[in-house]
Amino acid sequence: MAIKTSNQYDQVTSRCRDLFLKKMKDYGSAWRILRLSSLTDQIFIKAQRIRSLQTNKIRKVDEGQVSEFIGIINYSIMSLIQMEKGVVESPDLDLDSALSLYDIHLSETKTLMENKNHDYGEAWREMRVSSLTDLILQKILRIKQIEDNKGKTLVSEGIDANYQDMINYSVFALIHLEEK
Repeated sequence: MAIKTSNQYDQVTSRCRDLFLKKMKDYGSAWRILRLSSLTDQIFIKAQRIRSLQTNKIRKVDEGQVSEFIGIINYSIMSLIQMEKGVVESPDLDLDSALSLYDIHLSETKTLMENKNHDYGEAWREMRVSSLTDLILQKILRIKQIEDNKGKTLVSEGIDANYQDMINYSVFALIHLEEK
């Protein structure tokens, strides 16, 4: 089952990376000026929209959960890059550098997923997409609190681990949605 998960993970994240690449070609690295709190708020908006789509019967915008989960993945990777590189006053990454950083953070996040998946026995496969959405929202609220605490925690994992968890929960949700 771990091999199946690894393959599905790669298929999902390949689509995310492809969108990131296309947006980099369209906009460059304009996102590099965003403070971490702004990226967190973008992720929050996407997660709230997913929850709204899951609970409301009427939709006024013709976009579904898939594009929002992809957005969470890409914004979370951008956040990890911002944590590593710092915020800048003007775009400073070319396409190759941005993709290299994207790949490094995605690889680290996939390794974390594989380690946790081993320990938890692929429990996520029994979870509902709505539960994964709620966990993402919980992680965002944790990040916001840590940001409000100026990055200090007493006993909790740091912001980076929360971004990685949101990436992995989003990948799991996308796998579930594709399997339906």
